[in-house]
Amino acid sequence: MVIYHIITLTKFWDKYYDADSKYRYIMKFDARVVAICFMLTLTSIAGCLEDEPKKPIVIEEPSLPNGTFVTDSNGILIDGEPLAMDFVFSNVGEQGAEPSIGVTSSGCIFFIAFEKPMRSCDHGVTWTDTSDGTQAFFTNDPYGWVDPITDRVFNIHMMGLWTTWIGWSDDDGETWAANPHDSGSVPINDHIKLGSGPWTDDGYGIGGGVSSNIYETAVYFCFNKLLYISCYTSYDGGATFEAGGDIIGLATTNGGLHGAITTAPDGTVYLPPRVETPAIIFSKDNGLTWEERTMGEDVGTPNPRKNGEVATDTDSNAYNVWVGGDQGVYMSRSLDSGNTWEQTSIRISPVEVISATFPHTSAGDPGRIAITYLGSENATELNQTDIDGNPWDGNAHYATSNITHYLYVTYSLNALDENPIFHTQRVSSDPVQVGSICLNSGDCRSDDGGSNRNLLDFNDLHIDLEGRVYIGFADGCTGTCASGNDTTPANSRDRLGSVYYLGNGPSLYESVGNLTEFYPIIENLQEPTKKSLIPMLFVGMCVLPSSLKRFRL
Repeated sequence: MVIYHIITLTKFWDKYYDADSKYRYIMKFDARVVAICFMLTLTSIAGCLEDEPKKPIVIEEPSLPNGTFVTDSNGILIDGEPLAMDFVFSNVGEQGAEPSIGVTSSGCIFFIAFEKPMRSCDHGVTWTDTSDGTQAFFTNDPYGWVDPITDRVFNIHMMGLWTTWIGWSDDDGETWAANPHDSGSVPINDHIKLGSGPWTDDGYGIGGGVSSNIYETAVYFCFNKLLYISCYTSYDGGATFEAGGDIIGLATTNGGLHGAITTAPDGTVYLPPRVETPAIIFSKDNGLTWEERTMGEDVGTPNPRKNGEVATDTDSNAYNVWVGGDQGVYMSRSLDSGNTWEQTSIRISPVEVISATFPHTSAGDPGRIAITYLGSENATELNQTDIDGNPWDGNAHYATSNITHYLYVTYSLNALDENPIFHTQRVSSDPVQVGSICLNSGDCRSDDGGSNRNLLDFNDLHIDLEGRVYIGFADGCTGTCASGNDTTPANSRDRLGSVYYLGNGPSLYESVGNLTEFYPIIENLQEPTKKSLIPMLFVGMCVLPSSLKRFRL
C-alpha cells in the first residue's frame, strides 16, 4: 500500500516537471495529495500514540562530568557545584609554536603565528594574515601584545640574537608601522617580551605622566642576556627604547630567562624569573629600579621548568602562578603591590592532574582569576620508567609515550578568600600532545615521535573588555592523532596555532555577570528514531509545496 502511494505521488510530481527549464517546480496542492499525505501520516504515527512501557526509576549518585573538578586550596575535591561554562575552539590555520593572543576593544582577536600577525574579527570563524611589507619576514622568537588601554597591537620578532623587529598597528591591523632595529642593548636579546601599562609619578614616569608628547602608556621591552635580564622603557609607544638597563640578582641564576611582563592599574610592573625558587621582580617607577621577592619554598619548582606568570586585578592585587616540584600548579598572592607575598602556597590544579606545564593567567575584578595549563591525568604512569630510564615523577620533559597532555582551564571567583575554591575543566576534547614535551631548549629529548621540541616556551591567556577568557596555544596532536585513529607520539608533533575562548560562563568582571556565546548552538536535541522519521518525511512532502516555489537542479 505504501509503495502504491509513493508511485502515485511520483507520477503526480512528473506532471509538473518542465524538462526544458533549469528549475523543477514543486507540485501544487490538490485534494488527492492532501488525502494521501494525511492517510500516510496517520498510519506511520499510529504506534507513537500507544502508551510507552514504564521503565524502572534508577536513582544515580550525582557526579561531576568527566574532566571537571571543584577543589580546595590543596587541590582536593570538595562537594560543590561546578561553574557552568563552555569553551569554543578556533583553528587559526597557521603554525604557531609560541603563541601570543590579545583582543582589541572592537573584538578583533590577534594571534602571533610565527612571523604572521593573524587576526579574526568574527570570533574565530575566519583568520587573516595582516602583515605587510613593513613587518618582519622571518622570526627566531615571536611575541605579540595588545595594549588594553590604547588598543595598539604589537608584532615583535627576534632577528637572530642581534636585534628585534617591532611592528605596531593602531587600526586593528589594517595598517602597520615598524622599527626593524628596536632592541635596547645589542647583541644577544633572546626570549623577548613586551608589555605596557600606566605611567607612575616616579622614576621614568615623571616625564611620562605629564608630557603631551609622550605615548599614553609606558611600553616595556625585556629579554634575557644569558647572564641577566635587560629591561627598557619606551616613551613613544614602542618605536624606540632609550631608557632602561640590566637587572642583576635573582635574574642571573638561570641565564636571565623569564615570563611575560604584567602591569597593574597602579603602575607596578611584574616580571617572573625562571628560577629554582618561585620569585618576582617588580618595579614601581616604570622600570628605573627593580626589587625582588621570593615565595613558594614549601613546593619549589620542577627541573627542568618553564616560566611562572603573574596576573593583576582591578585593585592591583597580584597573583603569581607557577608549577611546583610535585607538578601541581600553585599560586601566591600579594595585596600590597608586590611588597609582600604569602609564603604558604595555594594549589590551583586538582591533585588528579599529576603533570602540568605552560601555565598562564589573567585576572579581572578582585579574586576573579583564570589560569590555563597543559596537564595529564595519567596517574598510573607515575614511577614507571621514563624516557631517561628513571622512575617518572610527572615532569612532562621525561614523559613516556603513554602520556597524554590536555588543555585545562581553572577559574576562581573568590581567589582572595582564606580558602578559595577552584573550578577546573579539561577544555580540549583530544590531547594537545602525546609523549614528552621539551622544557629545556638546550637539552631536549627524543621519543617515539622524534624530537619533542615542537611546542616551544609558553601558551597565552588574556581577557577582553567584557572579562571573557581567550587562550592561545599550539596543538601538537591534530588530524588522525586527534581523531583517535593514530594517537601516538609519532603523530603528535604538529604545532598548529589554536584558540579556545569562553562561550558561556562567568565574566571575570563581576558587574558583567554571565557571558553568552556569540553564535548559540541548539544542543541536547534527541536524535530522531527510524519510526519518527517516517511521519516527518511525509509531512515534509505535504508542507514544502506551500513554502517553496522552485529549487535549482
